[in-house]
Amino acid sequence: MVEDPAQLDRVYRALADPTRRALIVALRDSEARITDLATPLPISFAAVARHVATLEHAQLIVRDVRGREHWLSLRRDGFRDAEAWIAAQSSAWTARADALAELLERRGSG
Repeated sequence: MVEDPAQLDRVYRALADPTRRALIVALRDSEARITDLATPLPISFAAVARHVATLEHAQLIVRDVRGREHWLSLRRDGFRDAEAWIAAQSSAWTARADALAELLERRGSG
């Protein structure tokens, strides 16, 4: 079960934007500097910084300041509540579909 519904809302709000999803994909294999993440994107550095702040607020990424450079990495446990919620919904709908299939099978053979 989801421990903090407000946190789940923050995660899904953060994931709703394609730029933020692209940032997460870019961080999937290793950490990166914000400047490296911003370079290929067709938006300003300030806009990237706002997206990063949203991802931090959702606890999906963490920032490590080393001197003048800001390094970002994924918080893999940040996705835990979202994964649990999706798994619970999937399980419930699978159970309902199985029950419907069983009912239809009984009616068809009776």
